[in-house]
Amino acid sequence: MNQEFIFACPQCKGELQAVEPDGLVCQTDGLYFERQDGIWRFMIPQRRSRYAQFIGEYEAVRRGEERGATSPAYYRALPYHDISGCMASDWRIRAASYDAFNKQLLTQLDNQGSQPMTILDLGAGNCWLSNRLSRRGHKVAAVDLTVNDFDGLGCYRFYDANFTPIEAEYNQLPFPDQSANLIIFNASLHYSESYTATLSEALRVLTADGRLVILDSPIYQKAASGRQMVAEREADFMNRYGFLSNALKSENYLTYEGINNLGDSLNLSWEFITPNYGLRWRLRPLKAYLRGRREPAKFQVVVGKKR
Repeated sequence: MNQEFIFACPQCKGELQAVEPDGLVCQTDGLYFERQDGIWRFMIPQRRSRYAQFIGEYEAVRRGEERGATSPAYYRALPYHDISGCMASDWRIRAASYDAFNKQLLTQLDNQGSQPMTILDLGAGNCWLSNRLSRRGHKVAAVDLTVNDFDGLGCYRFYDANFTPIEAEYNQLPFPDQSANLIIFNASLHYSESYTATLSEALRVLTADGRLVILDSPIYQKAASGRQMVAEREADFMNRYGFLSNALKSENYLTYEGINNLGDSLNLSWEFITPNYGLRWRLRPLKAYLRGRREPAKFQVVVGKKR
């Protein structure tokens, strides 16, 4: 089922005019956007250079971790099976998060609605989640900054499901107001430089009765634990790759107090869903306490709804 999105200018949010099958123009701002190699490119030119270092370092880390493959079977098995075996523990966490999200929210929304949902997968990466959602019959946009064909939007070619890959930034989404029923930050919200700005833009696009979901972003009780995690990660990256990987001043982590404050300021109510990561995972906080280490991150599924 081919379902095309209606796009808006990511800068002024105004209407775009089609000037050719794969080309759109904003007459207000004089901006031209096109689909290249199957991916819609909605990065505003002066913003593209801002992300160049971040994307280069991010992709270097992902290559260093030996992510990706050349076989469609690898991507279609995610998140339940990492055929490469390189990041199996990470994908077990992603699979448990997806199961909890699917069981306690997605299936309920599917049963309540008579029409397919319009869903934004923000931080789509290799598009595994967009694949899963589109196979359920929904209209899905896979949104990311990376367009490579091993870990980015270029991986859309490995799937037989129909979704729309879009290069765009979260704070300037190329969609009209109130046009998405479900917006998912897919292991990606912690890359935001301002949670307030990023969530405000998502809420602009979200329908009045829609849901906003935060998947697989690290959450701490204490901000000091999050800061220590960032310091440990930067030291590891410097040792392994020769850079800190902090070209963007990302928020990097969430705290429960911060989430509640965001709810108050943005008029959101939150629901926390705890995936089943197994007994060993549940014992991590106790082990950390007994060994005098910082608290480990939690990866709850956080669901927001407009009050």
